Amino acid sequence: MTVVTEPLSENTADVIVVGAGPAGSSTAYHLAKAGLDVLLLEKTQFPREKVCGDGLTPRAVKQLVAMGIDISEEAGWLRNKGLRIIGGGVRLQLDWPDLASFPDYGLVRKRDDFDEQLARNAQKAGARLYERCNVSGPIVDDRTGRITGVTAKLGEDKREVSFHAPLVVAADGNSTRLSLAMGLHRREDRPMGVAVRTYFTSPRHDDDYLESWLELWDRRGPQDRLLPGYGWIFGMGDGTSNVGLGVLNTSDSFKELDWREVLKAWCASMPEDWGYTPENMTGPIRGAALPMAFNRQPHYTKGLLLVGDAGGLVNPFNGEGIAYAMESGQIAADVIVQAHARATPGQRELALRRYPRVLKDTYGGYYTLGRAFVKLIGNPKVMQIATQRGLTHPLLMKFTLKLLANLTDPTGGDAMDRIINGLSKVAPKA
Repeated sequence: MTVVTEPLSENTADVIVVGAGPAGSSTAYHLAKAGLDVLLLEKTQFPREKVCGDGLTPRAVKQLVAMGIDISEEAGWLRNKGLRIIGGGVRLQLDWPDLASFPDYGLVRKRDDFDEQLARNAQKAGARLYERCNVSGPIVDDRTGRITGVTAKLGEDKREVSFHAPLVVAADGNSTRLSLAMGLHRREDRPMGVAVRTYFTSPRHDDDYLESWLELWDRRGPQDRLLPGYGWIFGMGDGTSNVGLGVLNTSDSFKELDWREVLKAWCASMPEDWGYTPENMTGPIRGAALPMAFNRQPHYTKGLLLVGDAGGLVNPFNGEGIAYAMESGQIAADVIVQAHARATPGQRELALRRYPRVLKDTYGGYYTLGRAFVKLIGNPKVMQIATQRGLTHPLLMKFTLKLLANLTDPTGGDAMDRIINGLSKVAPKA
């Protein structure tokens, strides 16, 4: 097959980043700000839709601030004060914790617009963005086995091109065809989740708390069933609510149920004046996988680094992926910048091998705790007991919010912070 290429200066770079979601765009932004020549390849054209709850915790907000994104209300962002938890007959409203390390507010923004903002921000920093650039596979050096670039189909005419760089970052999401082509497969011993969601026009669109329903009941059969997951309602501030549910694969009912139908039934059980009815639905129900707890490893091998969903960085405690996508992008960029400054191939490789270790030091223990948590709540009885007894203790729930959202001060924090940080430190970093 003949590969048509652009002039050498246009199709070569210091780093190629495949995928312009939050992980890829964040990686490209930090690399470009450090002066590296970066190609950012996105298979679709912005704006484009992604399945997500659209709610951002203070952890994600911190990353947006670090990248200079305008997160003002005038720029279209809706702020939220915290999390409202409903379950076991209890309704508990918890503000985001007051910490030195993270802001005390979250944000809401639709993913089609959110992702484009991050990609344009990377462009503004100097990254070269190619939209409608569908990467078809890696270019591998036969002698060393290292990735040295990618082949792709570009534009409306799907013109075959090749791009070359000594380092490639896989930010192509859960399916990550690039990782698979390099022999990196999903670990079956790590949890997976599924999110399904839709939008409704609703009077609840301007709610300043994210709302989480910890008891997800399937009431369609002869007997009510408590399912291993949670529902959410996030006001978008634009006349609509994002309503969805997240479900874990740790239960017997994971494969047997049609989760779109479960969502419809759950919405039908809501008060009528909230507007979560079929005639108010503004789009179809869509679903996506949530790859959790380092479910694809190693995160660096043979010139390829994995960031975000491609490396399974979704938080197993709460299904949050955006914050960890952006954080892993920053970590990967920091490692690449340091490696780029080394004088010899051996020294560069030594620096690059640090990336998986930094990820494990940062998240490994916490994700191990999360995997244990996932196994526990996969049992509906455990989930029901925890919901009914835990929600009646506000102090315990404040601790739980910090744990589930991974919001603690690493130094100088309160007793809750020290307990969570201590548990994460002693847990195995697998």
